[in-house]
Amino acid sequence: MKKLAVAVGLAAVLFATAAEAMTVQEFLATAARIPRNPTALLRSDTRRLMDEVKGAFRTVREEQAAARSSGRTPQTCMPERISLSPDEILGRFNGIPAARRSISVTQAIREWMVERHPCPR
Repeated sequence: MKKLAVAVGLAAVLFATAAEAMTVQEFLATAARIPRNPTALLRSDTRRLMDEVKGAFRTVREEQAAARSSGRTPQTCMPERISLSPDEILGRFNGIPAARRSISVTQAIREWMVERHPCPR
């Protein structure tokens, strides 16, 4: 029984750590370590950053859909497809003042899309 409790506790700690949102500062620090060449796509760090951005966009889209389905005006009216280069994303994140870089990547994407694709009020 103790082994089960330890296993459940360890799983909970690992899940909580994995579910923790990446900050813009962590994103930029990881991106700075990735070489700017075609082999970058083979690196796990590159895939992790790409997944983080994709997840952030998915979350903002889900918030947009939830607001619409409940009859509220969403914060953003993003089109179905958005094409952003890595340089655009890094440029935007680097443009965030150092004092605010502790926000999550999701919050940074949310703020960017509210600015870039606002909904008419």
